[in-house]
This record gives sequence, structure tokens and C-alpha cells, in this order.
Amino acid sequence: MDVAVVIPNYNGARWLPGVLASVAAQTVAPVEVLVVDDGSTDGSAAIAEAAGARVLRLAENGGFARAANAGLAAVGSEAVALVNTDVVLDADWLERALAALGASEGAVATKLLDLDDPAILYSAGDVLRRDGVCEQRGRFERDMGAYDEPGEVFSACAGAALYRRVAVLGAGGFDERLGMYLEDVELGLRLRLAGWGCAWEPRAVARHAGAGSSGGPGALIERNTLLLVARHFRLRWLPLVAYRQLGWAWHAARDGRLREHLAGVRMALPLLPAFLRDRRRSPLIDEVIPARPIRGRRAGGHPSRHAA
Repeated sequence: MDVAVVIPNYNGARWLPGVLASVAAQTVAPVEVLVVDDGSTDGSAAIAEAAGARVLRLAENGGFARAANAGLAAVGSEAVALVNTDVVLDADWLERALAALGASEGAVATKLLDLDDPAILYSAGDVLRRDGVCEQRGRFERDMGAYDEPGEVFSACAGAALYRRVAVLGAGGFDERLGMYLEDVELGLRLRLAGWGCAWEPRAVARHAGAGSSGGPGALIERNTLLLVARHFRLRWLPLVAYRQLGWAWHAARDGRLREHLAGVRMALPLLPAFLRDRRRSPLIDEVIPARPIRGRRAGGHPSRHAA
């Protein structure tokens, strides 16, 4: 299977040399390396071109989802690796991810470690719960081998993931209204509803600087959580969602972040009607997002205050 590497970039001049060098060192060479420059003003495009990458210049910054979609549309390979600018890939990352992309998988989630301290997990794939929370498995835990068995996971962190291009295009691509944060989870949900799985390949390892390519999440996670719920969730799950939202608001107030939290709610309100119109009643949703605890270790994800 041929594969292209697509790197969405916005003012990533600091990071591009590292990620491009790690792509060049892969044991399986991609047929193309495309940097989608999302309206950068720091000379990123010139750095990418000097390193031998093809550059697709977008006139203005439109967010990760739009840049990723533009990259997917601009390449013709069967598989597409999406890689953030603030990521460094192990030399066999692409080889191992490609080997894990079976006939029924639309994506492969790979192990992301912290760039500064590779003993700390950044993501071991995503888990989506019926209270609307997406947890990244293993987040902030020490990598003690708990997630070292290949298998299946709900969805992949798009910071370093492999996608089957026809599956993503068939599902409608990333929802550009979400921009960044949970845009990969929402795509993963639509892929699963379309019958595609997501493989978990822990031997494909990347190191990620976290907020290096985009800054902090601000209110966007709250906004996008509400929009994802509006588009996909069963009405009978709303008590679980309300419980979680009240919990988040309480924690935000306690930590002095209530203004930021409420800003996310306000940002969601004008978009909710459009997402509600996009609702599709799928009998698979109960199977795709199974009932599971929403508190404690069995809830999945990392042991944060939201899952405790």
C-alpha cells in the first residue's frame, strides 16, 4: 500500500526541521511528503520546501481540520499519515503503522510519548464515553507497558495517525467547523458508524510536544464536546452528559477557569442548530459507544479529576 505523509502546519518553523528529518529517516519511504501551510507568517513554507517537501499554501488560517482535509484531497495515495509539526517519529513508525492497517481498519492509532520525557505517555488512543467525554488512554502516566498489546481502540489521536484515505473521504473528512480538539474523535466516530475499525499499534512510536503546534485548548474542548454530543448522541444519554457538564463547571469554578469554560458554551450555542440538523439516527451508535462506567479507573483514559 502506498502512503503519503501530510503535515498540517501553522507557524511551525521551530518544529518543522525535526518532524521532516524524522520522516526522511523512515524505514519505509512515503511516496510524497506534503506540508499544508495554513496561513503561516513565520517562514514555515520556505523551511519545508528547503527540506524537500511539497508545500500546499492556504491563504489564511482555517484550523487543523481544514488543513488536514486539504492535504487528504491533494494526495492520491491509499494511506495517509497525518503528523503534527511538533512530533518526532521513530524510524520504523510508518512501517509498523502500515502493517497494522488491515482490511477492516480505517485508521491506526499509534503510541505518542512526551517529547521532553519519553517515559511519559501522551496518548495510547482515544476512548469516547456516553457522558460526552473523550479520554486519551494513558495520558500523563508513566509508560510501564500497560498499553503494549496491539489490538483495537475507539479512535486515533491525529497528531500522529495513519488513515485509509478512501475511508476518511467516504465519511466526509474532518468536520472543519470543529477546527481542532476532538475533530479526530468525531471523525473516528463517523468512521466506526460507517463500519471501519481503528487498530492500536503500540510499536509505532512518536514523541509529541503536546501544545507545541497549536497552543492550549482554551474553551475549544468544551465547545466541541457539546457539538459532538448534539450531532451524534442518544437523547436518553443526556442525563449522563448533564452530570459530566455540571462536574466540569464545578471544577472550572474551583480552579478559577469558569469564565473560560462558559466561553466554550457560548461558542457552541450558535453552532448547535446546524449540528442538530446533521443528526443521523444510526442503530450502530449503542454498539459503537457502549455503556461503561463514567467514573473511576474502569471509565478508561487517564486518572484525571474528571474520571475520578
